[in-house]
Amino acid sequence: MNLQPRSAVLVPAPPPPDAPGHHAIEMDGRRIVRALKRRARYRYVSPEVQVEADGYRILSPCCSRTVDTDGAKIDIARLVCKGGPGAWLLYSQDHVAQSWELQGEGRLHALLALLCTDPQRIFWK
Repeated sequence: MNLQPRSAVLVPAPPPPDAPGHHAIEMDGRRIVRALKRRARYRYVSPEVQVEADGYRILSPCCSRTVDTDGAKIDIARLVCKGGPGAWLLYSQDHVAQSWELQGEGRLHALLALLCTDPQRIFWK
């Protein structure tokens, strides 16, 4: 049995550069993909990082079946660039209310550390 962690996949298709709030750049996407390789939970699935107009959305198969009984891909997190250097927002998905909840604000590396360790099981359910 191969128990190697599976890496994340960056889904290209960035919005046009003139899109409102467009700050997502390819280098940040690669940083997110690299960070997800070090996550503590659900290491044996391949999350998907999608480029959005204002940042990134992270989806992953639902292995626990707690959110989706069929194990389909579910929203895990959103990282939104606020426009300044080191100004990011991290959101988790409230699957019951179908809304995004702010979990942190700050530099990308600090928010990725929170996302990947997920000590309170907010993101990886």
